[in-house]
Amino acid sequence: MDLFARSWTALRTAVAALADDDFGRPSGCAGWLVRDLVCHLVIDAQDVLITLATPAEGPPTADARTYWEVADRPPSGDDPLDALTVRLAAAYEDPHLLTFHLDDVGSAAGRAAGLADPAALVSTRDQVLTAGDYLSAYVLEWTLHHLDLTAHLPHAAPPPAECLAYSRTALETIAGAAFPASLADADALAVGTGRRKPDDAERAALGGLAARLPFVLG
Repeated sequence: MDLFARSWTALRTAVAALADDDFGRPSGCAGWLVRDLVCHLVIDAQDVLITLATPAEGPPTADARTYWEVADRPPSGDDPLDALTVRLAAAYEDPHLLTFHLDDVGSAAGRAAGLADPAALVSTRDQVLTAGDYLSAYVLEWTLHHLDLTAHLPHAAPPPAECLAYSRTALETIAGAAFPASLADADALAVGTGRRKPDDAERAALGGLAARLPFVLG
């Protein structure tokens, strides 16, 4: 629960510090500008609010690991929700309207997470899981999107180190394999989820795991 707050606060703080010009730059999500990514974060925050307000009966059917659907290739951009996100982001026009909306809904999501009982059961995506597991899954979501936000913005603040370390461990659990120690946490996450291809040295260090990449989470 604490890492959820840290990762979400850090991501929203990084967005709030962006210059207007930054919103038109590419993000680490293929085909999305920074403004598209920020719009996606608004939708994510709404999902957090909806899920925490959707109690469920047990037993749980998923946890922080099995919550994720894993694919072997990045999204093509043809998904209707992805296309809607791009159109919605463009409709904001003024970046300040977008950041205001994220701060408004995002703050509410953060407060709701802080008030949630970790053991309470909630429902989302036809799954039942504890609120604690659901919020733990979102630490990985926020950290990956923080890396996406800063991929082409070297001046932007990076994700907290403890959130990177947690997310690396979470991805290794999902993959059922450890990434080599020679890869920094941010690099393991970027390479492991297909945000970039490994270079020759990284591919050699990955060994047989390289053939299984990427682990695209959805």
